[in-house]
Amino acid sequence: MMPPGDEARAAEASGRTRRLRRISPLTRKILAVNLLAPVLLVLGALYLDTYEQGLLRSELESLREQGEMIASAVAESSVSGDPTSGSSAEDGGYGYRLLPEQARHMVRRLSAHSGRRVRLFDAAGALLADSRYLFVSGGVVEVSALPPQSPYPAADRVLRWFNDKVVSLLGHLSSEEGPPVYTAAPADPVATYEELNAALRYGETAEALRRGRTTKVLSVAVPVQYYKQVVGAVLISASTRAVDADVFQVRKAILRLFLITLGVTVLLSLYQAGTVVHPLRRLSRAAAQVSSGGRGRIPDLSRRDDEIGDLSLALGQMTETLWNRIESTERFAADIVHEVKNPLSSMRSAVETASRIDDPTARKRLLAIIGEDVQRINRLLSDIADLSRVDAELMKAPTEPVDICAMLTAIAEVESLPSDDGAPAIALDLPRGEDLWIPGSEGRLVQVFRNLIRNAVTFSPPGGVITLRAYAGADEFGPTVSVEVDDEGPGIPDGKEATIFDRFYSERPPGEKFGTHSGLGLAISKQIVEALGGRISAVNRHDAEGPHAPGARFTLVFPRLGAGHGH
Repeated sequence: MMPPGDEARAAEASGRTRRLRRISPLTRKILAVNLLAPVLLVLGALYLDTYEQGLLRSELESLREQGEMIASAVAESSVSGDPTSGSSAEDGGYGYRLLPEQARHMVRRLSAHSGRRVRLFDAAGALLADSRYLFVSGGVVEVSALPPQSPYPAADRVLRWFNDKVVSLLGHLSSEEGPPVYTAAPADPVATYEELNAALRYGETAEALRRGRTTKVLSVAVPVQYYKQVVGAVLISASTRAVDADVFQVRKAILRLFLITLGVTVLLSLYQAGTVVHPLRRLSRAAAQVSSGGRGRIPDLSRRDDEIGDLSLALGQMTETLWNRIESTERFAADIVHEVKNPLSSMRSAVETASRIDDPTARKRLLAIIGEDVQRINRLLSDIADLSRVDAELMKAPTEPVDICAMLTAIAEVESLPSDDGAPAIALDLPRGEDLWIPGSEGRLVQVFRNLIRNAVTFSPPGGVITLRAYAGADEFGPTVSVEVDDEGPGIPDGKEATIFDRFYSERPPGEKFGTHSGLGLAISKQIVEALGGRISAVNRHDAEGPHAPGARFTLVFPRLGAGHGH
């Protein structure tokens, strides 16, 4: 079993995991993207390499000036010797040397309040004076300043720790090598300090930067010359604690500004994520409910006036269209079963009756009925197949500009060919000198107009006239083209103006043979017109002679294309 303490820690870790999972992946991505720029900016700003190098250069210049002043003072007051009793001529030297006591006294006085360590070496590299030590009779006393109780206020310690970590990280990432390690009391100063070797051997002022335990150390070596003879060297060194403090103050200001910016960025990111993630979750839940079979309502977010609002509208329209299609398919299937059952029942009754009778005339009549029912079923299935192909074909086939006037003229010529006596004539009423172009599918539009003309022929009296009329207009959506098909038949029964476009609805004239039509012609016409962005309606004609003039009028309205689309 797990110990109680481990169980508590496991439960706490599990709770943290669940809380993290509650943050959506999109929210985490938004936070990461929004925080990347300020984090990179503050990391670059915290490096402050150019600013720090400028401060170090100023500190080295100050050390150089102080070193030159001390070297000059030592050369003037602490050198003795006889130029004739020095080195040999081969060495080119003279007999000048530093006086230890005077030199120590001068170094101690000049470096008493500088806060820097000053060391004096003779020409052989031996240490003569050190501002950190007092040379007294019987020994040497080390003098050092007490360290401050706290280099940084308590409120800055966290920032200081963060600053050190960032600087250390950036230092590791840098391709430049770090400065060498500083040794406070080397056994061989001349070999350890390159700048001291340059001052004693070549008489040049040199400087160096080294790395201490907690800070860097700057040092400058200045030769002590007397009549151009190098009699010693002053090595003055100081820590970069003051420079680090100045750089830290700048970094602290940057960090405070960064923390404020970070907080504002996080809050704005969470707000931004909320405005995106929350509505997307609502849309996702609603879509999942729809996909699981429930008729969920897609939230209406159109007031947002952005892409998510457009998405909600599109999903809502898609869902509504999907459910309408499903319901339409269910009704369509039920209607098909009902319509097919009638001829099948008639066929079964005729077959059963024919098998029981021996009269050839009656059997021939029954066989004729069976043949008519077979033709009716065949016609019904053909129209059903055509109806089911309309949407698919119109969705795949691109629309093209269609000249309504030219189309109606060609249809009228074909439908007006000589036929049975008493067939209705077709009259055209088209605008002259005006092009009426609409977007559509020429083959399907021809099917629509031929359906309407054949429907009008069915109801027209002998010698009647069917009028095809087209004209330009406008509605709330823009310019339109309207086409009217008028007949002189009995008209549409009251209240059936919309019902006649339903599938399998059939209102036939008296005396017409039953089953001649499937009742899908007007339904197919409506489906084609609406798929092309138009609308179709039917009314009884009215004129000045009475409330109901003979005949019906079918009106089709399409969006009109601008001039030049057909050329």
